[in-house]
Amino acid sequence: MGFGDRGGRGGFGGDRGGRGGGRGGFGGGRGGGRGGFGGDRGGFGGDRGGRGGRGGRGGFGDRGGRGGGRGGFGGDRGGRGGGRGGFGDRGGRGGRGGARGGRGGARGGARGGAKVVVEPHRHEGVFIARGKEDLLVTRNLVPGESVYGEKRITIDGPEGEKIEYRVWNPFRSKLAAGILGGLDHIYIAPGKKVMYLGAASGTSVSHVADIVGPKGMVYAVEFSHRSGRDLINMAKKRTNVIPIVEDARHPNKYRMLVGMVDVIFADVAQPDQARIIALNAHHFLKNGGHIVISIKANCIDSTVDASKVFAREVKKLQEERVKPMEQLTLEPYERDHAIVVGTYRPPPKK
Repeated sequence: MGFGDRGGRGGFGGDRGGRGGGRGGFGGGRGGGRGGFGGDRGGFGGDRGGRGGRGGRGGFGDRGGRGGGRGGFGGDRGGRGGGRGGFGDRGGRGGRGGARGGRGGARGGARGGAKVVVEPHRHEGVFIARGKEDLLVTRNLVPGESVYGEKRITIDGPEGEKIEYRVWNPFRSKLAAGILGGLDHIYIAPGKKVMYLGAASGTSVSHVADIVGPKGMVYAVEFSHRSGRDLINMAKKRTNVIPIVEDARHPNKYRMLVGMVDVIFADVAQPDQARIIALNAHHFLKNGGHIVISIKANCIDSTVDASKVFAREVKKLQEERVKPMEQLTLEPYERDHAIVVGTYRPPPKK
């Protein structure tokens, strides 16, 4: 089969027909002339139609050649690929470039300036950014900082100052899903003191901290030490968050850190979560305060229908002197989840 008629070496430039002289020998002709490292290489200069198109390599049999014109690293560089010609008649890899649009654009978030309009939501401290798409946002307590890689939106304030908002993703936060689902009241508002059970890495907690603002306070309780590390790092920047890495089943262990709170938000996903919430409410929630609970049906009882699980949990809460006000499922953001909002020890009606 032979390295036969391999075309003349043609040099490293110009029209360069191919890299090899006729090497003579091992029988036959090796699949066409190797076509060379250049084809019409256009040189390394001028307007440099490309870095060489590795010619039609002729290849092993009729492999068609690995080259094609590579589109080039220069000139006006239609992209790093051109059609690479492929191995055999694979039709060509299509080229890695084209109009890649660049990595810039509006990457840091939906930076819109005048294009994005931020309106207050009916829940105080929560906002809606209206632009190409409507986004739920909170005003960033620490401008310039993302907590979990979320997008940020900067708009001009009335006095020319910049105001930064962080996009709140309802697929990563049960509270955001509840707000978008249409909860009437979340009772978390500027200046409020909130206890957050099941704080995890602090993604939702950071938005709650944005809502309550510098005059409010968030006591974030998380049992896992791994998540607790992230929570503590987040709290270093947000001074209104007090991270507590402790088991929420034992509120006695952190009773010295927490004062009376206005709201308890719970996302603990434990079979005995009603008891956990009641224990903390008896310790820290003022009479007439509110409880917002995310119930995950699978964590409590995966053998029965989700609606039965929700009803059972609500009944347990009623036994603990929590009066349920509203209940909402979190479709389409979470499956078999519900949020229940209630009042703790409501004052007797006169």
